[in-house]
Amino acid sequence: MTVTREGLRSGMLGNVSNNYDKTEGSFFYDAIDPVAIELEKSYAEQEKILKNGFAQTSEGVHLERKCAEIGIKRKLSTKSTGTVQITGTAGASITKGSLVASEAVTFEILEDKTIGVSKVENVAAQCVQGGSIGNVPSNAIKFFPVTLAGVEAVANAEPFSGGYNEEADDSLRQRYFEKVNAPATSGNTFHYKQWAKAVTGVGDAKVFPLWNGNGTVKVVICDSNKRAADSNLVADTAAYIETQRPIGATVTVESATEKPINIIATIVFANGRTLEQAKVDFEKTLTEYFKEIAFDKTYASYAKIGSLLYDTYGIADYSDLKANNGIVNIPLLDTEIPVLGTVVLS
Repeated sequence: MTVTREGLRSGMLGNVSNNYDKTEGSFFYDAIDPVAIELEKSYAEQEKILKNGFAQTSEGVHLERKCAEIGIKRKLSTKSTGTVQITGTAGASITKGSLVASEAVTFEILEDKTIGVSKVENVAAQCVQGGSIGNVPSNAIKFFPVTLAGVEAVANAEPFSGGYNEEADDSLRQRYFEKVNAPATSGNTFHYKQWAKAVTGVGDAKVFPLWNGNGTVKVVICDSNKRAADSNLVADTAAYIETQRPIGATVTVESATEKPINIIATIVFANGRTLEQAKVDFEKTLTEYFKEIAFDKTYASYAKIGSLLYDTYGIADYSDLKANNGIVNIPLLDTEIPVLGTVVLS
């Protein structure tokens, strides 16, 4: 229950004899009111202290301190990396630290190079910001924030990857309770899951013991965006588990397989919203739903998809809804995670 200035003041005035004036502006009222203000602040601080004393309700640095008590650290953001192709005059220098950019984010060149007679050089680059913002698609990088002498153009033939956001409180809290509540000992299933999820970039993991005979373990992972893990993340996870696993265990780490879910529906508009606005909102909520059920459910619910569509702001009703050309739940294999495919609303 929230303790308020008014309630505190009323309670203290109630302890003053009615023989005295207690109305606003009186001696007792004016003497007690500042005390009530300070007590309200004190009670609010006490509530914060209590809230931050438990993993279930603590946030930020307080949650980090709680997790540190059992050896769990928040996973920090990482920067995406990739290769850019720089075109220019033969003999022109490309220096480490030079900048290239997409429309939204800037990247730093990681090595010194001189453009050869082919007038094209492939150069390693890294996003200057941590997080998934740096995971740009092919051909997104095409600008020079600062002009480079003898350099004419830049492009990335392949997507940049490996950029992961700092671990959110909910994810950190989940790992805390998984360690506290799951009996992870001697390399059991819970242990492998905890080891995998301790790697920066891993969003979740599923463990298959004895998958290929005695002493074998398969760990299937997805990234922190609940998408398929790239080869670097798979390698990093495998390397970390190798440092933790019991002697004699043969561990295989693989990425989950993405299962695109395509949606078609006819909708009735409301509130004057455009088709594109409604589609963007629906895609966002649908993506969040798919993240929630990744590695947790054995199917994507047709009814839930319909509910999310109906609840989208600006959509009054819908008909002819199909998910992957059907009107039934979409099954997911043990190693599959659902991802948004195409959405066609008309």
